[in-house]
Amino acid sequence: MFTSVLQQKSLCPNILQHQGWALQRIQWQLLGSEPRTQMAIRTFTASTAAMVDDGSAGGCKSRLAMFVSGAGSNFKSIHAACSKGKISAEVVLVVSNVPKCGGMQYAREQDIPTLLYPSSKKLGIEGVHPDVLLTALRDQFRVDYILLGGYLRLIPPEVVRAYRRRILNIHPALLPSFGGAGFFGMHVHEAVVASGVRLSGPTVHFVDEDFDRGPILAQRVVPVYPSDAPEDVQGRVLEQEHLVYPACVAALCEGRISWREDGVPIMWEDGNQL
Repeated sequence: MFTSVLQQKSLCPNILQHQGWALQRIQWQLLGSEPRTQMAIRTFTASTAAMVDDGSAGGCKSRLAMFVSGAGSNFKSIHAACSKGKISAEVVLVVSNVPKCGGMQYAREQDIPTLLYPSSKKLGIEGVHPDVLLTALRDQFRVDYILLGGYLRLIPPEVVRAYRRRILNIHPALLPSFGGAGFFGMHVHEAVVASGVRLSGPTVHFVDEDFDRGPILAQRVVPVYPSDAPEDVQGRVLEQEHLVYPACVAALCEGRISWREDGVPIMWEDGNQL
């Protein structure tokens, strides 16, 4: 039985802050139990002061929710980038439709709260209702951005509407080719090899109500050789995924994305378009 955290609030601004330390009230709740509140003293230095700031602009780090269905390699790369300070954010919630997948296991190892969505009678999974999912994201965990990493279900329309231009997905092909329903995991690379194309690579895009149809933010290109097996292409693409996705998430959290009038996003770094 997998227990999901429904409420965990680290109140920012802090109750009391002093040079070198801050007193915070943390409230959390497990399914089927009463809410609990505890006090925590967090020490900080100049490099980590943003984690316990007063909530003003540039204060608290961005709060991320990861949606996963498989091994969670992109989740792990983003979590590592957050831990190293390369992304000014923290992963505060992991959502999955597969309770025993690698991504969920990693979340539990890292003490990151998890949530199951959607339900599946076939698999015996009792997930939360879309309204509960939205409440958890928006109110309980105060999620700023949602990141999909190999998540194989559509995001509920109400969540897409509430997080318009704040949901990213990574797809293992150069969209709009080899995208949409049925194109996931190794199926994508098998189709790429079978087609005879000579280029592939990951695409990071914003999420709308359809599979793999949202505005494209970034792409990386890798070669595809006539002698390649799908696994060869997968390895090259995955290497680039672990580079481009954290870079896009960092830009999103730092406000380095603008929008053209026709709805095309532009990522910036040091005043230059990427």
